[in-house]
Amino acid sequence: MKIIIVGLGQTGSLLLGAFDNESYEVSVIDQDRRLVDAATDKYNVNGIVGSGASREVLLAAGADTADAIVALTHIDEINLLSCMQAKALGTRFAAARILSPEFVREAEELKKEYHIDFFMKPRPDVAEEIFHNMGMPGFTKLEGFWGDKLQILNVSILDDSVLKGRSLLDIKQSVGMDILVVSVLRGGKLYIPRGDFILDTGDNVNIVMARRDLDESLVKLGILRSKAKKIVIVGGSTTCDYLMGMLKKKGHCDITILEHDPVRCRQLMEQYPEINVAYADGDTLEILEEEKVSGSDMIVSLTNHDETNLVISMYAWSCNVPSIITRVDRPEHVKLLHKVNIDITVSPAESSALKAMRFLRSHEAADSGKDIGKFYLLADGMAEIMELPADEDFKCLGKLFRDKSFRLKKDVLVAGILRGGELIIPSGNTDIRKGDRVIVTSTRKNHIRSLNEMLL
Repeated sequence: MKIIIVGLGQTGSLLLGAFDNESYEVSVIDQDRRLVDAATDKYNVNGIVGSGASREVLLAAGADTADAIVALTHIDEINLLSCMQAKALGTRFAAARILSPEFVREAEELKKEYHIDFFMKPRPDVAEEIFHNMGMPGFTKLEGFWGDKLQILNVSILDDSVLKGRSLLDIKQSVGMDILVVSVLRGGKLYIPRGDFILDTGDNVNIVMARRDLDESLVKLGILRSKAKKIVIVGGSTTCDYLMGMLKKKGHCDITILEHDPVRCRQLMEQYPEINVAYADGDTLEILEEEKVSGSDMIVSLTNHDETNLVISMYAWSCNVPSIITRVDRPEHVKLLHKVNIDITVSPAESSALKAMRFLRSHEAADSGKDIGKFYLLADGMAEIMELPADEDFKCLGKLFRDKSFRLKKDVLVAGILRGGELIIPSGNTDIRKGDRVIVTSTRKNHIRSLNEMLL
């Protein structure tokens, strides 16, 4: 595919990094020459300095023959115009990031007006991610959401974990429910494991399970989810607004919002008269102590500064707050928090990059007559999990998994099958039928785009 990326901020850089093992022909556009030079020095891409909304610049990037454009600047109007101009010049598909709540509400109308195929909406997406992870302990995270059927759970194995020293087959049998470990990251090395794989301290594990079994599975895996009745949110951002909308529907929460901007404080007080809004100017730790954050069930750090969020989360961790969720954008900050088991981090940049990757993969597969559904990167981007259709051309249609002729490539695993609205976690007696949506985990180097490509 021939792809144009407009905007080389944190999201654009993450997306470029995700392309590193792909055979895409990429052009990047940014008005900052230093960012363009850094990208062209690090990656094999074509760089253009200028505005992505300019027809001249877009033509220099090859918009007349491009397969897709992904607009990721911090200005919504530039992203919309870049996509509109590129489509008019001949680019086949367009995706834009939108940050403004007004544009998010008008997304469907904007698609039609600007001929845009897909929107990345990081603020509501991050709010939803936070909401689903409420009360989760720091060594776990609920990752991907496959509608209401499938859940991906990420777990870091600690010294006192009930999973330490046990084989995957033993774990599945003791849980007594349909779960499947689809990837293990150990010492920087990726494993797509089989049943005899034994977990150890420090392993980072991704587990697939049915959403309906989530609560019961967590208990049997030794993961205790707190009630999160008393919640402190630091930073009254737009993401906070989206999160508050979800929390209000849930009800029965004691919520405090700490905000440093007095004008925004007044707005929040008017908007949410039923909650405590505190003006938090000055020393961060002093404010946290004044607001008795140490006695809360959950703290969410949503300021626009990674460093501030790091300080808040480290303080909450030192106070043994059961559930800590931190907004971070820089990968090195994520790794720093993970070293002390504050693993529930959310990133608007990462969310947008992942959605953009899924958009591109879907259209890449569509060109070959396939239809990739949901798509996620796992294990620090070394593995991927995707939903693929089972058509009549699948070579092992109707064959049981235990059949000797049903042979998968190395580091490929069938994680689940969606059939008739139900999730099947496969065993040796499972088969794949026409019309199934098959969830496949693989290392990225396998470049799986269809079910036949997972076979030997």
